[in-house]
Amino acid sequence: MRASVLVSSLVASLVGFGGTLALVLAAARAVGASEPEASSTVAALCLGVAATSLLLSLRYRIPIVTAWSTPGAAVIATFGGGIGMPKAVGAFLLAGLLVLACAAIRPLARLVSRIPMCVASAMLAGVLVRFVMGLAENAVAAPLIVLPMLALFFLVRLYSPTAAVLAVLVAGAGAIFATGAAGLDALVFLPPHLAFMVPQADVSVLLGLGVPLFLVTMAAQNLPGLAVLRAMGYQPPTSPLLAATGAATVLLAPFGSTGINLAAITAAITANPDAHPDPARRYLAGVSYGVWYILLAVLGASLVGVFAALPPAFIATVAGLALIAPLTGALAGALQEEQDRLAAVVTFATTASGVAVLGMGAPFWGLLAGLVVFALERLRVRFATKRPHG
Repeated sequence: MRASVLVSSLVASLVGFGGTLALVLAAARAVGASEPEASSTVAALCLGVAATSLLLSLRYRIPIVTAWSTPGAAVIATFGGGIGMPKAVGAFLLAGLLVLACAAIRPLARLVSRIPMCVASAMLAGVLVRFVMGLAENAVAAPLIVLPMLALFFLVRLYSPTAAVLAVLVAGAGAIFATGAAGLDALVFLPPHLAFMVPQADVSVLLGLGVPLFLVTMAAQNLPGLAVLRAMGYQPPTSPLLAATGAATVLLAPFGSTGINLAAITAAITANPDAHPDPARRYLAGVSYGVWYILLAVLGASLVGVFAALPPAFIATVAGLALIAPLTGALAGALQEEQDRLAAVVTFATTASGVAVLGMGAPFWGLLAGLVVFALERLRVRFATKRPHG
C-alpha cells in the first residue's frame, strides 16, 4: 500500500475525529449522559464509521468514508438540553429510520431533496451560530485560554484550513496539561466501553430533535458527501449508501451513537489524487481510514477522560472553531438567491432564538416558519406577474 494512502487516510481520520470530538461530548453532556454513556457514544460512533467505511469502500471499490454529523451534534447540544439519554436515543433511532426510508422509498428521498436550500441552510446556520457566538463570550470570560487558541487557529489556517482545529486541539490541550491547569492523572488508558441504553419514545423529542437531526444530516452531510464523490469522478450508488449509514445509525443508537452518515470534508481528502494517482486504487484510502477509526475506538474512552479534565472554556472554543467553516457555508447557501432571503432570515432567526413550543425545539419551528414564508413569497411573485400593468 502506498504511503500516500496511509497518510491521507490518517489525516482525514484525525481531522474528522479530533476536530469534532469536543462537540460530540458537548452533545452527550447536554442531554444528560454520564461519563460511561459518553464513552459508549464515542466508541459506538468510531466503530460505526470504521465498519461502514471499510465495507462500503471494499464493496464498491470507491473511497467511501463516513463520519458522524458535526451539525447534527450541534443540534443535539443546543436543543437536547436535559432530555436524558433514553429519549435522545429514541430521536437518534428515528433519524436513522428516516434515512433508511429515504433509501427504500424514492419519492421520500425526492421530497427531502426538494426542501428549499435557503431554508435548510438557514436552519443549519441558526443551530451553528450559537456555538460560534460563544467564542466571543469565552474570550471575555477566559482570555488567557481562548485568545491564544484563536490566534493559533487563524495563523494555521493561512497554511492549512483543514488542520487548523486539530492544531488548536493538540497544542492547547498539551499546554493546559503541561502548565498543570488540568491534572495529569487524566492521561491514563481506559478500555473501550459500550453501554446499552433502552430507547424511549417521546413525541415532542422525536419531532423536535429527531426530525431536525435527520434533515440536517441529509442536507449537510449525506447530499454533500455524494456530491464530493461525484466531483472526483465516481458514481456512488445513492440508495445502498443511505441504507448502510441508516442501518448503522439504527443498530448503534442504543449504545449512544448520534448517527453515521457520509463524510464531506474528509471525503475530499481521501478521494483526491494526492491519496492515490490511480482512481481505481483510491478506495484503499477508505479502507485504511476505517482501520484508523478502529484504533480511535480503542482510545475513545481514554480521550473522554482527557476531555473531562480540560476547562469548559477550552472545550467550547474548540467546538466553536470547528463550526466556523460549516456556519460560513450555511449562511452562503441561505442567502445565495435574493428572492429567497426573507424565508432564509425568518428560518435563521426562529432557529437561533432557541424557542421551544409544545415541547418541540427551535429547529422544527424554524423549518416550519421558513417553509411557510417561502410558499407565501412564491405566491406573491406569482400574483405580481399576473397583475395587469398600466
